[in-house]
Amino acid sequence: MKVTEPNIDFEILIDDSFINLKSEEEIKHIENKNVLSLINDFADGKWRFRKFQEFIWDNIAETALSYQDRMALIDKSHSTLTEAAKKLRLTDLSKNQDGQGSELAEIILYGFMKHHYKALPVVPKIFYKQNPQDNAKGADSVHIIVNDDKSFTIWFGEAKFYNSIEDERLYSIVNSVENSLLSDKLQKENSIITNVSDLNDLLKDDSELLKQIKELLSSKTSIDDLKPKLHIPILMLYECKITAKSDSLTDEYKKEIVQYHKERAESYFKKQIKKCSISIFKYSEINFHLILFPVPEKQPIVDKFIQNVQHYKNQD
Repeated sequence: MKVTEPNIDFEILIDDSFINLKSEEEIKHIENKNVLSLINDFADGKWRFRKFQEFIWDNIAETALSYQDRMALIDKSHSTLTEAAKKLRLTDLSKNQDGQGSELAEIILYGFMKHHYKALPVVPKIFYKQNPQDNAKGADSVHIIVNDDKSFTIWFGEAKFYNSIEDERLYSIVNSVENSLLSDKLQKENSIITNVSDLNDLLKDDSELLKQIKELLSSKTSIDDLKPKLHIPILMLYECKITAKSDSLTDEYKKEIVQYHKERAESYFKKQIKKCSISIFKYSEINFHLILFPVPEKQPIVDKFIQNVQHYKNQD
């Protein structure tokens, strides 16, 4: 994968292969698995809530507007936010507390993909959701990374915002990832990519690369050929007791988060391996990236996001 200098607003605590992070216990199928751990900082003894919200709104256009719409709104920041907000569904408001925030998590993942992994957003999923009542349909993030040698990888992401990432919650994420890797689901994602205009617009200056990507994603090409180039970033945005009790970015806080994220990564990957290595053909050839980001409290973040969306939705 292309190595780039990270350009992101949050501190990175872990960015490593899972092989280097796991305990001494022998675990099969651990190749092609990576862990990224990020944290926000503190100011005046408080977690920087506003900085986090600004990251959401700085990246919302990539998720909610098509390439052509974004280009039409260059240098029109207020219009961009207004149009992006209008695309947000907010249909998860009727869900229980632990189900809220799905679109917010999608936007955060898009921001990480753009700024850390330097990925091209080939399908802004909020914009292209086919059924406005179905938040979970298809991948939450669809990107392509083009390397310096013109090789490329395809990224289909999962984004979750949970009250907890203890073991009982991890099973639902494993099930969601497994479902997204079924051949019919992958073929559907491939079809969406090749049938929307964004890929053509983004790669209009490289016709040969565009041709190669479309050939790989074609229904005529075996899904098995895609899997070595397939990456699955899995964002776990979650309410964290360690962060909630902290008031500054101390070495002790960082050490505690690192240890907890290593434990959660091992628990998650054990569960994913146990299930997906049996049900998904060529599972070991697929690359996975577990992304962990703690927040002190979920509900105020969701409430503020909804308040901001409704504000922009009401603009003329």
